[in-house]
Amino acid sequence: MAIDNGLKEELLEPVYHENCPGCKVDRDKRMQTGFPFKDLIFVWVVVLCVALPISSLFPFLYFMVRDFNIAEKEEDISYYAGFVGSAYMIGRALTSVFWGVVADRYGRKPVILLGTSTVVIFNTLFGFSVNYWMAIITRFLLGFLNGLLGPIKAYALELFRDEYQALGLSAISTSWGIGLIIGPALGGYLAQPAENFPGLVSPDSLFGRFPYLLPCLCISVFALFVTIGAIWLPETLHFHKKNELESASCVIDAEDKTDEKKDSSLISLLKNWPLMSSIIVYCVFSLHDMTYTEVFSLWAVSPKSLGGLNYTTEDVGTVLSITGVGLLLFQTSLYPMAQRMFGPIGVARISGVLSIPLLTSYPYIALLSGFMLTFTLNLASIVKNVLSVSIITGTFMLQNKAVDQHQRGAANGIAMTLQSICKAIGPACGGALLSWSQKRQNATFLPGDQMIFFFLNVIEGIGVLLTFKPFLITHHY
Repeated sequence: MAIDNGLKEELLEPVYHENCPGCKVDRDKRMQTGFPFKDLIFVWVVVLCVALPISSLFPFLYFMVRDFNIAEKEEDISYYAGFVGSAYMIGRALTSVFWGVVADRYGRKPVILLGTSTVVIFNTLFGFSVNYWMAIITRFLLGFLNGLLGPIKAYALELFRDEYQALGLSAISTSWGIGLIIGPALGGYLAQPAENFPGLVSPDSLFGRFPYLLPCLCISVFALFVTIGAIWLPETLHFHKKNELESASCVIDAEDKTDEKKDSSLISLLKNWPLMSSIIVYCVFSLHDMTYTEVFSLWAVSPKSLGGLNYTTEDVGTVLSITGVGLLLFQTSLYPMAQRMFGPIGVARISGVLSIPLLTSYPYIALLSGFMLTFTLNLASIVKNVLSVSIITGTFMLQNKAVDQHQRGAANGIAMTLQSICKAIGPACGGALLSWSQKRQNATFLPGDQMIFFFLNVIEGIGVLLTFKPFLITHHY
């Protein structure tokens, strides 16, 4: 009996392969004692770099398309702007699965480096756009060549110890949420500098001739420094036996040998209902979030007569900046505790339910003025984005727990493909629905902006319902 116990302990002892980067990370994790602050910052900054350009164009997109002189009528500008706004997500939808497979085959790090490099190149070129089609193509290529978000989630799970995995995924969703908030803030503050800061920028200068270059260039310079720093990121994928990928752990036992034989094909992932159900829930909430992001900015700058706030782009930028700070503080301090208390599904359900009455209050916030308007709007924006990011974090965890390491890149690629399709639909439909809602100021049922926020609540409600059985199936929570 003693011999059997000794043999069992020996078999369960981790075996680390020489020259395997994944084994080196596993060994370092096992010896790690302190808080992984450096790794957390690395992951947070990389995701922020990719998230910033996604929505940074929204505050100035209307004016950019107007300057291209492609729309014959002023009311057609929003129609053309919708295609520019959707081009990034369409490009990402076409290649997310491919980049996930590449990350599973060749490693997470090459895909991360390519993603940050793509921001440096194509986001800068977008700022130099001189016509409508150049803007469309550069945004499309920015999404087409950027497959970072899926593999970075798998990377975080593999980089952190078990007790810090929730914090790692929270850092990703927090950075992503902050990027989608700070990006438009930068776009609102820095676009058209010759008009906004005539004493500092001449109309004949570079930023005067290319009025939308400055916010793009600031993001690209940041991405350049991130790309240089990412060179020193560790690879977490395991390469054994002449670069043959092995299972998630270096422990050599019968269970791992079985896992290594699992089919990692696309068909097997599509048959994995715990994975697919969590991805569908993720996509529903992503559709809601992207639509809300666009609607909030358009609603805020709309005139009071249409139910808006009559804000300037600078005012919107201020609100979003304050929201970003509040979101950062919550996700890094309170979310891990909430996740331990309620679990990722519980947090998602609670956040979804609380979002519904909050969104219902938005048309009534527009009736306020002065300090009460500023205070209430900032508070509502912070709470709404905290709830949204908490939901996304929970779905991140469900997706990555549903598959083994050698499938995580492809699984996240599927998630990014479906999410990108939803996020391509969001900007196009959100603007059209808001325009239609504002034409119904005297309607009997849900007049004015109450209708658009009702639609947002319907999507949110569907997402909450899908988090329950029999639709959402999970073996981990």
